[in-house]
Amino acid sequence: MSKVKLDEIDHQILDMLIDNTRTPFTDIAKKLLISAGTVHVRVKKMEEAGIIKGSSLTLDYVKLGYAFIAYVGIFLEKTHQTKFVLERLQQIPYVTVAHITTGKFNIFCKIRAQDTTHAKNIIFKIDDIEGISRTETMISLEESINDKKRLMHTIFNELG
Repeated sequence: MSKVKLDEIDHQILDMLIDNTRTPFTDIAKKLLISAGTVHVRVKKMEEAGIIKGSSLTLDYVKLGYAFIAYVGIFLEKTHQTKFVLERLQQIPYVTVAHITTGKFNIFCKIRAQDTTHAKNIIFKIDDIEGISRTETMISLEESINDKKRLMHTIFNELG
């Protein structure tokens, strides 16, 4: 897979969109002294190349009543059950992230819940999935760093 070549204008467009995905193309164009059409064409090119994959919405889960975060390490009976278990995890909407991992766990996932009782029910649901031998849960006391923007800015600075 070859890397896509981005120029300085592309980097600047991405930089602004990283900070605020809702920035109008006209505002980006004014700041970069180019036309809004140019911004549109370049963003479309980056979407087609797979560099930009949609845009995201950041929610305040605490205000929505889902402040509880836990990480669940899953041990499988057999590794060939991984796909089946991931399909079942996908059916539990409170499982927000799942990774196939090396090391101690076969799968490591993040859950979001309203409180400890709700989290317990989610974990019991996970435990009931066929193919899971056991789980280990770690409760998040505080999400101290959740900043994808720093990584994206660093990547683009390294490319430049």
